[in-house]
Amino acid sequence: MKPLEALQAALAGEHAAVYVYAVIGGRVSLSSESALANQVRTAYTLHRGRRDQLIAMVRAVDEEPVASEVSYQLPNLASTPHLLRAAALELEDRCVAVYADLVGSTSGANRQWAIDALNDAAVRELGFGGSPESFPGIAEL
Repeated sequence: MKPLEALQAALAGEHAAVYVYAVIGGRVSLSSESALANQVRTAYTLHRGRRDQLIAMVRAVDEEPVASEVSYQLPNLASTPHLLRAAALELEDRCVAVYADLVGSTSGANRQWAIDALNDAAVRELGFGGSPESFPGIAEL
């Protein structure tokens, strides 16, 4: 994948993440699921920042950033705390994959930024109940 294509794919992924986290945030109960609500709020804020950074990165190469879709399909019904957590987990898993592609397609400062984003998504994935996995190209111990 070419660097610009990878940047645009990562941006498209962040557009989706912002949308889905907004929906999840609207469905999680602050009173009965305060820890999950805080995790979702933190993830939403971080993904908005990453989206804005990616827009700036695309514009820095004199290209037009890919636009957000009108809406996105949720990973599941997202109607119970368990399903909300599972939706967030799947979303972070998708972000890990997009950022892994970006790492493999970029160099220099953009690659370092992508590595940091990949690590952040992997840690958030663990926070939503994911299992540790080796990144591509890294042998398991």
